[in-house]
Amino acid sequence: MTTFSRYFLRMRAAAVLLCSVLVTASTMLLCAGITRSKLQMFAWTLVVSLPMTAALAYFAVRPIRRILFAVSEGLLGFRERDFGLRLVAEREDEAGEVVKRFNALGEMLRREHHDTYQRQILVETVIEAAPMAIVLCNEANTVLLANVAARELFSAGSRLDGQDFAEVLASWPEEVAGAILRGDDSLLAVERDGARETLHASKRFFELSTQPHVLYIVKPLTRELVRQEIAVWKTTIRVISHELNNSLAPISSLVHSARAIVGRPEHTHRLEEVFATIEERTKHLKNFLDGYARFARLPKPSKQAASWNELIEGVRALYPFELQGELPKQPGCFDPAQLQQVLINLVKNAAEAGSAADAIEVAVRDVPDGGSELLVMDRGAGMSDGVLEKALLPFYSTKKGGSGLGLPLCREIIDAHGGRLSVEQRQGGGIAVRCWLPAS
Repeated sequence: MTTFSRYFLRMRAAAVLLCSVLVTASTMLLCAGITRSKLQMFAWTLVVSLPMTAALAYFAVRPIRRILFAVSEGLLGFRERDFGLRLVAEREDEAGEVVKRFNALGEMLRREHHDTYQRQILVETVIEAAPMAIVLCNEANTVLLANVAARELFSAGSRLDGQDFAEVLASWPEEVAGAILRGDDSLLAVERDGARETLHASKRFFELSTQPHVLYIVKPLTRELVRQEIAVWKTTIRVISHELNNSLAPISSLVHSARAIVGRPEHTHRLEEVFATIEERTKHLKNFLDGYARFARLPKPSKQAASWNELIEGVRALYPFELQGELPKQPGCFDPAQLQQVLINLVKNAAEAGSAADAIEVAVRDVPDGGSELLVMDRGAGMSDGVLEKALLPFYSTKKGGSGLGLPLCREIIDAHGGRLSVEQRQGGGIAVRCWLPAS
């Protein structure tokens, strides 16, 4: 109970106590046999004193009642989010303290409401300017908010508020609309305005004012993918041009030297050296271009139940390494030829990184969540953090004469199997490459 409440109760109790004393006194006088005239006098005294006592109690409690009423009305105003209400009471007692606390509470609520309102404006501004389509729905999937990108994507610029989002997507292809409503972070290909467009759809759940809400985010990726594709083509052309120049320039020089030697019989013995160098550069160029062709013509994997032991022993006969642990007894589900190519590339990379054969370790194990993991580890020179970030990019290589297609080709094969490939630093030096393959 507050100090203010105790003060009000004390005033009311004093008035009740005074009335009780007067009634008790009159009863005692009657019992003592007082005369009628004195009893009448006492009765008149009660008639006069009781209203005066009630009036005094009323005027004593009246300011408190007014403050209570004002506080009650102010709290109703706070409930209606009117935080500008303030009370005026020039009192230094408990009632004045209540007014001060009420005003301090109102000022705090006003500041918090203002800050919340400013943050809300900021969030709404950011959402409106976002390049991806953002749609906020309630539990019934009714649209509560849709930014400019969402209105342009789903309704040609018209408002979406109050509409059922499933009905908004009714004009879209069924599989695309279903993927957006599921929001399983998938890439979608749709035909819009006569052009094919790639979208990324996601869906998130959260609560606003204890009520469940759904947020749909659809991001157009066509321009970004085109930019990345152009960047890859530029890199490809640059790498191919570099390799062609590295081979054709010496070949052209050697052909010129061969012509000069033909006119000088005493130097004919040098022709064999010239032809050998031309052959070596031509072979290097052919292998380089064949690598690009293999990467571009990678066929779809023919997955089947295959023995892990046959895969491991087939590669170990060509490139030595150590087998760590036991192989899974159950066969894996993969294309034997393609996965053998992955294992060969990874073991060769480990050897070319300077790792001894007995320090190259290969392990195959079942994963608790399902599937199998092929692990290739070495103790070679390793990679810096910067190189590690780019290791899986096509055409990126730190090796002299490397094409930069080994690891990207491995990842392409693992991705085609529905798996994942990752490269990480190995504790103690070297690199570890993990290839996860699904069970089926």
